[in-house]
Amino acid sequence: MNEREIPAEWIERVVSEPALRLPDPNDPELERFFGIIPEYGDRVLRVVVNTHAATWRVVSVFFDRDMKGEL
Repeated sequence: MNEREIPAEWIERVVSEPALRLPDPNDPELERFFGIIPEYGDRVLRVVVNTHAATWRVVSVFFDRDMKGEL
């Protein structure tokens, strides 16, 4: 998050109100949350979360070029 300078508010927004939520095809403990970030040119933010942990843990966060225009 800090490396990519992605604000925590954007991550929280995508996880709490995702436009799309999918299971990770490679790991059954992970889910992918997608959301459009209007403040960043309507780019799609992907947040991968371990939803099987006692407290959900963010595994990775990045802007997903492949999802632009898909949501």
